[in-house]
This record gives sequence, C-alpha cells and structure tokens, in this order.
Amino acid sequence: MRVKFLWIPAVLALTTACAKKEAEQKEAPPPVQVTAVSQATIRRTVAGDGVLFAWEQASVMPKVSAPVQKFYVNRGDHVKAGQLLATLEDRDLVAAAAEAKGTVDQAESNLRSTEGATVPEAVEKAQTDLEAAREARDSAKKVLDSRQQLQKEGALAQRQVDEAQVSYVQANSNYQAAAEHLRALQTVSKEEQVKTAEAQVQSAKSHYASLEAQAGYSKILSPIAGVVADRPLNAGEMASSGAPLITIMNTSQVVARVNVPQTGSGLVKVGQKAIVTETGVTEESEGKVIVVSPATDANTTTIQVWIQIPNPGERLKPGTSVHAAIVAEEYKAATVVPIAAILPGEEGGTAVLAVSSDSVAHKRAVKVGVREGNQAQILSGVNPGEEVVTVGGMGIDDKTKVKIVTTQVEESADDEDDSGK
Repeated sequence: MRVKFLWIPAVLALTTACAKKEAEQKEAPPPVQVTAVSQATIRRTVAGDGVLFAWEQASVMPKVSAPVQKFYVNRGDHVKAGQLLATLEDRDLVAAAAEAKGTVDQAESNLRSTEGATVPEAVEKAQTDLEAAREARDSAKKVLDSRQQLQKEGALAQRQVDEAQVSYVQANSNYQAAAEHLRALQTVSKEEQVKTAEAQVQSAKSHYASLEAQAGYSKILSPIAGVVADRPLNAGEMASSGAPLITIMNTSQVVARVNVPQTGSGLVKVGQKAIVTETGVTEESEGKVIVVSPATDANTTTIQVWIQIPNPGERLKPGTSVHAAIVAEEYKAATVVPIAAILPGEEGGTAVLAVSSDSVAHKRAVKVGVREGNQAQILSGVNPGEEVVTVGGMGIDDKTKVKIVTTQVEESADDEDDSGK
C-alpha cells in the first residue's frame, strides 16, 4: 500500500512548479519596442494626382494645300528651331510668283516713263494760249500808251483813252488766267500721272510679295526645338492647310497638371517645391509650382496646379499619370516621433508612452502637428532624446513596468516558445 501512494508528492510538486511559473509569467513586464524622440525636418504637403504635359508643343500646319514632296525628319528625331522639316510641291506657286515679278518690272518701267515724259498736248495748248494772251496784253498796252500821249497833246478825246484802258485791263486779266492755267497743268496733271504710276508699282509689288510668300510656304520649318512626336503623312500624300503635318514637343522640361483638393488649395503658392512620382514608380522628381488656378472645378471640387519639372534625358513622358506632393510648409529641427508611437489620449486627445531609465512607461498627453510619411511632429509633451514606445503600447497603463526588446529578440523568444511546446 505504501508504494501505491508514492506518486502523490511528485504530482503535487509538479503542480506547484507550474503554478509558480504561470504566476511569474503573469507578473512579467510586457515587452515593448522603443525609439528615441529625434529632431528632423518635416513638411506639410498638399497632394494630388495629375498628368504630364510637354513644356512646349507645336502642331505644324502648312498654310497651303499641296502634296508632300519630301520629309526630312521622322518620329523621335530631335530638331532645332527653324530646321527644315518637309517640302511641298511648289512649281505652280513659283511660276505664279515669277509672273508677278514681270508685272512689277512693267509697272516700274511705266513709272520711269511717266516721270520723264514730255509736256502733254493740253500743256502745249495752254502755253500757246499764254503766248497769245501776252501778245494781246502787250498790244493793248501800246495802244493805251499811245492814246494817253495823244490826249496829253490835246489831239485825242478822253473817251478814247478810257476805252484803251479797259481793253488793256481785259487783256492783262486774260494773260494772268492763261498763266495760271498753264501752271496748274504743269504741276497737278503731271503729279497725278506720277501718283497713278507709283500706285500701280506698289500694287504689283504687293501681289508679287503675296505669291512669293505662298511659294515660301512650301518649306515647312520647325517653330521650336524639340522632338518629333507625330508625323501622320508620308511623302506624296496631300497635306491640308487645316490639318497638322508634324507635331513637335519640347520635353526638356515637363509640366504636371495636378488637381489638388479644395480644402488644401489655400496653402499652395507659386514657387513652392513639389515632389512628383509616376504611377507605379518609386523614383521621385523635384519641380516647382508655376500656376495655381484661381477657380475651383465645379465637377470635381479641386484646384488645378501646374508644376514645372526639369527632364534631363527626357525620362518623363507626356501623358503619364503622376502623383504630386506640394511642400506648403517646412519645419526644420522639429521634434518628431514615428506615427506608430501616437496613442489615443484622454478626452479625444493624443498621447505617447515615454519609457524612463528604470523601464517604467509614463503616459503623456502630446500635441501633434504636421504629419509626413511615418513621422509626426510633436509640438509639446516630450523632448528630443527621450524614448517612446512604438510597438506593444496598446493597453499599457501609466507607470507600468515594461521590458524593452527589439524585433530580433522578440522573434527569438517566440521561436523558443514554439520549440518548447
């Protein structure tokens, strides 16, 4: 019977050991991960999505409709401003311009002839009339002088002198009228003829310049420097004056047209820095705000913002969807903690668990400022250098003893537990 009860003390000892172990486990401080409160630059950003556009774009349309004689560039080629891109058939335009040049030569010849022409017949008649009027005046003067002399000698009555005086006055008036008529013909008539000839020359030159310009329109030049983005026709096909023949894009810089929420648009200003990333790509590009729309889009309740981005190597392609973060404010040497350290506080506030040197967690109310990425600015509540709980803080009360662990140690402990089981 004594052998039968030997197992009882062993069972009691094992039960006591397990209970003690469970008590120790319950009393063990909770493990937490901590990080030091630091100082860093943190930024307030306004984010939005948009699309990239070329810095400059020119859809080159010919001014005349004609078949394409030859293309000198293809899609993807880089061109300079003023470079010859294509030529159109222009033989008819060149011939018309040559004909107009002949008309100019004729008009100039007529002008020279008019300027050096002899006096017209009307002028010759006026000169003859003037000579006759002069002779009549001189004759009337002689008669008047003779009668005045005879009247003085008493050989002639006064009435005959008066008659001679009237005849002289009439003859003199006729002479002056003839002289004025001749002067008018010699000046006004010739000037009008010259003006008419000059107008003909000017009209001919204008017509020639128009046709010469149309002939020049057959040479298609690039208005900007860039890359050929589109060339829909081939040589021999008809180029229309109303359709683009070649499209040139200047992509040395690009513009992201981004729509930002109306709520944050008041912080966005021209000149601010912006970080732009393509959809699905981690590489960032830095740009600056150059346009802020003054009006809100009624359909989307967003504000459109243009961001200019340097594009060395033309890596960024127009038409690409992008995400932009516009740096509205920047705080240097700000007190920051990981967002994971922020816990719910009393009365809807926020708090952190600050761990003192004796591994005791103290719950402190904090005022949070700007958040960026996984960092948050702390305006009050903790100071740089203090350690705060980032993992394992939920459910820990104020002034609780904690055990500071790292991820690696915690994983090792878990492994040991699993192997013990």
